[in-house]
Amino acid sequence: MGKKKGQKYEQIIDAAVKVIAENGYHHSQVSKIAKEAGVADGTIYLYFKNKEDILISLFEEKMGFFVDQIKEKISVEPSVERKLFILIEMHFKQLEMDHDLAIVTQLELRQSNISIRHKVNEVLKDYLNLVDSILIEGSDSGVFEEELDHRIARQLIFGAIDEVVTNWVMKDHRYDLVPLAETIHRLLLRGLSRSNG
Repeated sequence: MGKKKGQKYEQIIDAAVKVIAENGYHHSQVSKIAKEAGVADGTIYLYFKNKEDILISLFEEKMGFFVDQIKEKISVEPSVERKLFILIEMHFKQLEMDHDLAIVTQLELRQSNISIRHKVNEVLKDYLNLVDSILIEGSDSGVFEEELDHRIARQLIFGAIDEVVTNWVMKDHRYDLVPLAETIHRLLLRGLSRSNG
């Protein structure tokens, strides 16, 4: 059965991002999230089973919206190289615009228990499938290596983007993230492109 959604659901999700970013997942009681959302403690349980459910739901919501935005933008882009750039730049933009969300995705989701990590991996599948679609299109069109190992290439792309964002979060957002997209894109393209030798 799908979740009950609406304005209060959104308020709770946004409050959870803020509270978890400020206090850490383990110190973010449901009562703190309720207070930040401006709802009674009991109201939270009309929408979520427990704190773990809130964490996974916020990741699902934010990631789902984000993947839809990227899909929409790359669907009208003919160049596979540009598609890869759009993916990297939008990833950086999304997290640079929302420091709290960046802290939650880069730090708090990683420190959680194994069951949360499994659920996070499930949510990430849509994003990784999007990376795969760019890689397959690149190989099929002869822009990328024909014999490209898509699984390893996907890990390299996601790993590079993810590490750059984590480093930015660990350094307290002291520099702009979005301008780094160009360098990451150039380095990744060099590794993916078909050699002419």
